[in-house]
Amino acid sequence: MMSDQSECRSWRSVASLLGDDPHASIALLGLPLGEKSLTPGRCDLAPSVVRKALLRLSTYDLERDLSLDHLKILDGGDLMLKAMSPAEAYQPIADRLAELAHKRDLTLVLGGNNAITRPALAGLAKARGLGLDRVGLLTLDAHFDLRDTDCGLNNGNPVQGLLDDGLPGNQIAQIGLQPFANTKRMADKARQAGIAVYPMARVMERGLAASIDAALAGLQERVDVIYVDFDIDVIARHEAPGAPGARPGGVSAHDFFAAACQIARHPKVAMVDLCEFDPALDMSDITALVAARWMAEILMGYGLRHRMVTDC
Repeated sequence: MMSDQSECRSWRSVASLLGDDPHASIALLGLPLGEKSLTPGRCDLAPSVVRKALLRLSTYDLERDLSLDHLKILDGGDLMLKAMSPAEAYQPIADRLAELAHKRDLTLVLGGNNAITRPALAGLAKARGLGLDRVGLLTLDAHFDLRDTDCGLNNGNPVQGLLDDGLPGNQIAQIGLQPFANTKRMADKARQAGIAVYPMARVMERGLAASIDAALAGLQERVDVIYVDFDIDVIARHEAPGAPGARPGGVSAHDFFAAACQIARHPKVAMVDLCEFDPALDMSDITALVAARWMAEILMGYGLRHRMVTDC
């Protein structure tokens, strides 16, 4: 006969932390936005796939000998965005996240393509009663996302859209930008706007952790809250086959996980997203498990920030 504590068939998973407690200090929202992707695919499937992958991760971190068991997350479900363009989805996303992020320390957003970042950041600003002049943006991304908006909103221009909205360029830092994945015009545009640019070679030379420290140090002096966009294509393609924009030479999954924890520990980080995961391209659930581990590391970083993780 199995005891009540038997782990014969199951364990406590990260998925078990999700619930409906309105007093939870963390919120989660899925944004299955897939329309207007420059590489057509099924990023809209990602939130549900990541949720399933959370069942495969325990709440115990062997390396730190710490547990996430005491964390509570209000699960806001997935916003209905079927067949919506980024322009049509903008207001529903911004409004829902403004509601969820109100009086919460941290909100996690599961995309969807990268077009979610612009309205999500707007939602954070609204939740905190701030203008864009008090919000910072950090991106971990192989791309600038500074494509022009004259042909409409898509997953290649959320940063351009935010600049157009009035987000000051010197309140943006971009880490992991890849060679031969952007244009000179985009690079010139970024520098002219005052964006802090960390190309992949510079990241490899100084280390991802040091690059993040420098970027956050620059942002925290100028803003009240920081939004972080984790585009999964910043990871080397062989470790994220479900990321259509990923290329060889990106950051390692190991460093990506460490970055998630490091960033979530920062006291001004209030909203994070994970985007550009296309489950239709994934192999052997590699990218799904990367995404799930990202979420676990974000939670660990938050728990360490507030001393809410427990010794085992």
